[in-house]
Amino acid sequence: MIKSIIAGLLLTTACGLVSRNVAKELPKKPNIIFIFTDDQRYNTIHALGGDQVITPNLDALVSQGTTFTHTYNMGAWGGAVCVTSRAMLITGMAVWDVREEEKDYSKLFAKDGFWPQQLKKQGYQTYMTGKWHIRQDPKQIFDHVRHVRAGMPNQTPTGYNRPLSKADTTWQPWDEKYEGFWQGGKHWSQVVADDAVDYITEASKQEDPFFMYLAFNAPHDPRQAPKRWVDQYPVEDIKLPASYLDDYPFKEEMGAGKELRDEKLAPFPRTPYAVKKNIQEYYASVSYTDEQIGRILDALRKSGKLENTYIFFTSDHGLSVGHHGLMGKQSMFDHSMRPPMIVAGPGIPKNERRTQQVYLQDIMATTYELAGVIKPDHVYFKSLLPLIRNKNNKAPYESIYGCYTTQQRMVRTDQYKLIVYPEANKVLLFDMKNDPEEMKDIAALSSSKPILKTLKQKLLQQQKELHDQLDLTKVLSKI
Repeated sequence: MIKSIIAGLLLTTACGLVSRNVAKELPKKPNIIFIFTDDQRYNTIHALGGDQVITPNLDALVSQGTTFTHTYNMGAWGGAVCVTSRAMLITGMAVWDVREEEKDYSKLFAKDGFWPQQLKKQGYQTYMTGKWHIRQDPKQIFDHVRHVRAGMPNQTPTGYNRPLSKADTTWQPWDEKYEGFWQGGKHWSQVVADDAVDYITEASKQEDPFFMYLAFNAPHDPRQAPKRWVDQYPVEDIKLPASYLDDYPFKEEMGAGKELRDEKLAPFPRTPYAVKKNIQEYYASVSYTDEQIGRILDALRKSGKLENTYIFFTSDHGLSVGHHGLMGKQSMFDHSMRPPMIVAGPGIPKNERRTQQVYLQDIMATTYELAGVIKPDHVYFKSLLPLIRNKNNKAPYESIYGCYTTQQRMVRTDQYKLIVYPEANKVLLFDMKNDPEEMKDIAALSSSKPILKTLKQKLLQQQKELHDQLDLTKVLSKI
């Protein structure tokens, strides 16, 4: 832990030298490092509200960059939400358009439609290691590829439906016999960091700008970490989420029921101890990942490339881990679809926040502007640089859209969120400014009628714009 803190302090010192003019007066094209975790909720960084989470390196990045506090994943067409999220990110296409491309990427590949392909055309050396989980072969679109990991480490039957009680200690996150992240003898988070450090060392000797896509599988389950990190989070000290429930009443109709893989991780009905134990392992995994990120940032500092490198950090979505009685990310609640997002580098304002609503996939379009790429027509998402330059600029999107299969739809403004469960013929309305934990449904209040009508129109407009063909006539007729 002390090493992680030192690495964070070193990053803070080194980053103090950067220019204040974003993407201006750089001697050459900037380097770009994209650090991507899996299943990391927006408030699992200490500096961003995770009061129980130990993350000194990400805290340092927050202090030296600009954080987008309301970042969203647009949704998913299936239970593996990360597949959709990453497909949107690597192509720049919106959710329902990229679904068709995921079946056959050949046309997009032929026109250099992928993120690394566009940067390669601008003279970048492109590098990838870690989780992929997209149909396109990464070796065809990156110059350098190291360990390509599957969507998740191998989860064993012992890792599900646990713990049943305090005496249930069969599965332990540091026990290597269950493999998972320990498969191969070295934790996969350490492997990603090792790969990144190796490449940064090599790239420091080259003149070409580089783009690094560093994709951790953590803190996805099985939430494994060394025992020294698990011990930092005694179960009795873990706080239950404010929205904790033993059982979510619409879980089956929304597609997050007892047969969904993610939901099988903990027993039904949920128990406070089981949820606390899962949170303990989640936090330990986040902290161990933070430690590895510290190694990457320290290597960048030592390479001499820091002053001309932009660092982007985010995750593919959030994770419930006990919020609303859910365990996975297959919901329209903020805890499931909202990850952290930090941007640091030359001219990026330090320790600032942007509260405007954006999508995590806007990172791709932002790197295009930094690298001088003319954004291809198929790219839906938008550059974050206007907001970075001026915190008073309007949000790039009037409202945020969300979807999950045919079972959930969502639209969100700065203040209100409408969630629709077509199979339950149910609409929910939350006042996000006064009820950020989404615990009080106000859809039935007479005062909510004009709000519901406005959000209904926004949702229908978003459906049309994004080629969402789900018919919501019946469920929305009550509005």
